[in-house]
Amino acid sequence: MDNYGTILLVEDDESLAQWVADYLNNQGYTTHVCVRGDQVIAMVKSLSPDIVLLDVMLPGQDGISVCRELRQFYQKPIVMLTAKDEEMDEVIGLEVGASDYVIKPVRPRALLARIKAMLRASNDSAAGNNDDDNSIRVGNLSIDTQARKVLLQGEEVNISSAEYLLLHFLASNAGEVVSRDAVFKATKGREYDGLDRSVDVLISALRKKFNDDPQHPEKIKTIWGKGYLLVPSAW
Repeated sequence: MDNYGTILLVEDDESLAQWVADYLNNQGYTTHVCVRGDQVIAMVKSLSPDIVLLDVMLPGQDGISVCRELRQFYQKPIVMLTAKDEEMDEVIGLEVGASDYVIKPVRPRALLARIKAMLRASNDSAAGNNDDDNSIRVGNLSIDTQARKVLLQGEEVNISSAEYLLLHFLASNAGEVVSRDAVFKATKGREYDGLDRSVDVLISALRKKFNDDPQHPEKIKTIWGKGYLLVPSAW
């Protein structure tokens, strides 16, 4: 069977974890299971997985703090597994660097679709970083696509992996209104489902980091009914 990638599944319910792992293995992925939050960092460094599926509630160390720590060195997708209706977990997870989230209870086919989409978006982003010109410049904003660094007026701005993908897409289309669906396809590899608020959370986080007034934004505007616009003259 073909190997489509390596997955690290972090879930403390061992029977659930094994059931999901068996399903993913049967779909062509090499899946490793971790049941404690305080073991994740070592396993990621050892296995170098293509994607991490990370539960929020874990013994040893919670998933939010694990995600924050992972983002100091790990740039591949992290998908948080959150309990139903725990919206704050979703928001905090995105703020500390999660690429996306899946609401439990996990539905295997839906999870598989999300994994495929995230890996596709990640691979497309990595391929895009091999351009001859390894930077995007919009006014005083500069994005080094090789190092995945963002500078504003020469000063580095610390942003999460998910925020980077969104900013990269908006800056690549500076001056053009991009639809919410286009943003989802470019940054998450899937279509907008009409309910997911993750892009709104990331837009809000980017505005804060670039001192863009959330009530009257000038740098990144929401064009109601159409999408989002990164305004070149505002940078």
